[in-house]
Amino acid sequence: MFVRIFKVFLCILLITLFFCLTKKALANESLVLGIHPYLPATELIDRFTPLAEYLSRIMGHPVTLEIAKDYRDQIDKVGKDKIDIAFMGPASYVKMVSLYGRKPLLARLEINGKPTFQGIIIVKKESPLRSLKDLQGKRFAFGDPESTMGHHVPRFVLLKAGIRVEDLASHVFLTNHNNIALGVLMGDYDAGAVKEDVFYKFEKRGLKELARTPEISEHVFVTSNAFPPQKARVLREALYHLKDDEKGRVILSTLRDFLTGMAPAVDEDYDNLRVILQRLEKEGVK
Repeated sequence: MFVRIFKVFLCILLITLFFCLTKKALANESLVLGIHPYLPATELIDRFTPLAEYLSRIMGHPVTLEIAKDYRDQIDKVGKDKIDIAFMGPASYVKMVSLYGRKPLLARLEINGKPTFQGIIIVKKESPLRSLKDLQGKRFAFGDPESTMGHHVPRFVLLKAGIRVEDLASHVFLTNHNNIALGVLMGDYDAGAVKEDVFYKFEKRGLKELARTPEISEHVFVTSNAFPPQKARVLREALYHLKDDEKGRVILSTLRDFLTGMAPAVDEDYDNLRVILQRLEKEGVK
C-alpha cells in the first residue's frame, strides 16, 4: 500500500515539475525582431537594441534582433511567419502582402509628428546638374533593388521625368543608403537616391538636393499571423506609448533622428505606393 502511494506521489511530483519547467521555458522563449539591412549591421544593432530591451520587459520574453541578409530574405521570412515582429520598409511590406497576404500591423514611424516620408535625389554641392533631365548620360547609384527610397520611388520619379536607366551612362545597386551618399561625395557616381535622414546626415559634408520624391507612408512594424492577438495588442500599445515618458523618447531618438512617436497603421496607408509599384511593373521594373 505504501509503495503504491509513493508511486502516485512520485508521479504527481514529476508531472508538476514537468509543467513548471515547461512554463519557465515558455517564459524565456525569445521573440525575434527582424530588420531589413537599410544601414550597416553594426549601426542597426546600436539603433534597435534599446527598443528590443524595452519590448523584452513589456512582453516578459527576451526579444532578439535578426538582420536579414537582404530585403527579399526579410519579405519571405515575414510572409512565411518565421519572424515574430518585423520592421519593414514600405515597398517590402507592399510586396510581402502581394505575395503572402496581409499581416497584423502594429505601428508606423512618425517623424517630426508626420507618418509619411520622402526620398531625395542627391548630387555633390558643386555639381553642375540642375534638374532630373540633366541626369541623362550620368552615373547613378540606387540602393537595394527592393528598397523603397533607395530604388522604387526614385526610379518612378526618374521615369516621370523621362529618364530610364538605359538613358544613364551607368547605374549600380549599393547595399545601403550611407554607401550611396559616400559614393556621390567621393565622385564615384554623379547622383544617387537616399532617404531624407541620410541626406541630412551627409548634407554638410558636401551634398545638395536635386529633387524630391512623393510622400510615402513610413516604415512599419508588423507581426506574424501566428502571433497571439492579445500579445499583438500589448506590443501595439507599448509602441504607441514610447513617446509618453523620457526613457521612451530616448529609445525613439536612438532608433532614428527626429522620430517623435509611433502612429497607427492600416494597409490602405500604402495604396499610393502600390500605384507606383504597379507603374514600375508595367515598365518591367520588379
